[in-house]
Amino acid sequence: MNIILHDNGLHLRLAPLTLTRPVGDLRWGIMTNAERWESWIPEATISFQTEAYLSTKFPRIDGDHSIEVNAAIIPNEIVAAAVTMLEENQILQSEGTWIARRGTASEVVQLLGEHPIELKNRWDLFERNDEVLVADYFLLTGGLESEPLSATNLVIGDPDLIYLEEGAVVEGATLNTTGGPIYIGQDAEVMEGSLIRGPFALCEHAGVKMGAKIYGATTIGPHCKVGGEISNCVFQAYSNKGHDGFLGNSVVGEWCNFGADSNTSNLKNNYSLIRSWSYEKGAEVETGLQFMGVFMGDHSKCAINTMFNTATVVGVSCNIFGGGFPKKFIPSFTWGAVESSTIFELAKAKEAAAAMMKRRGLDLTEGDHAIFDFLFKN
Repeated sequence: MNIILHDNGLHLRLAPLTLTRPVGDLRWGIMTNAERWESWIPEATISFQTEAYLSTKFPRIDGDHSIEVNAAIIPNEIVAAAVTMLEENQILQSEGTWIARRGTASEVVQLLGEHPIELKNRWDLFERNDEVLVADYFLLTGGLESEPLSATNLVIGDPDLIYLEEGAVVEGATLNTTGGPIYIGQDAEVMEGSLIRGPFALCEHAGVKMGAKIYGATTIGPHCKVGGEISNCVFQAYSNKGHDGFLGNSVVGEWCNFGADSNTSNLKNNYSLIRSWSYEKGAEVETGLQFMGVFMGDHSKCAINTMFNTATVVGVSCNIFGGGFPKKFIPSFTWGAVESSTIFELAKAKEAAAAMMKRRGLDLTEGDHAIFDFLFKN
């Protein structure tokens, strides 16, 4: 079976996170949707129907039994079962939203049960992270036994809602599960003095530094390093916020870095509802939310003591520095962004990205080069 995760027209609505990846490769909860489908249907081949410039890195794979799946839908047991039973030329729907389709999709099949969790706006990534994280937790840990938790830790709430994968290290931390479960991935580490409230996920090879304060629902993606104060945030992977400073109600891409003592405002001084930049509309839009921090695209970084306005949107490969507040919308390849700015030249941007990736033993791929080239030209 070939499961093809379809962006469903959300490429710009979910930007800047989706400027460098398909919708199905966004981390939300503990996993990406590609990883969830692998968990539900291990025998399936997972691929993507996405923007042409992303397809070098994220290709579509067709076969004799191909099913297009709406990448904005979080699969559960009912959805996975219904998709496996989908026959040729059928389309699976729920409350007017298509879930999956085969062939001409001329025959409509209604999904039984409640409408699954659906990603509609980029702020859903933190707004609904609690629901998705809890579902992922029980999907990943159901029927399994956690590695033992060290007696040096203080547990508040149900200790059975703490799960440690093999190689995970947690020492001298306070873990509170009264708000939700805590998941510590393979070879991840929580250092001493950390205060963590669930729901919380620390993915494989990630780390929480000494004395960190983390409120749920928060996801720290693979190979990320975090410290300071974090509340209701999602880190994709390979990004760092290693020092003091507050980050709240925010989503951070891959290969990002926050300088020491950088802070994000997540609430307006007059407590009014928030407007935020939309790539889809080319203007600010009403969000209906009162709390929103920063959305940061891949390979972007900020200097020490950076102060982000409420609902700041940062594109791909930006280098933010200077006194005062940066603008609320910072286009990709911006160098500066406070008093003045210029263009972060493509060759130098690639050089900086390659240098950071090399520290983790990785290189820019042909697909990465294609993405950088397209975004810089557009």
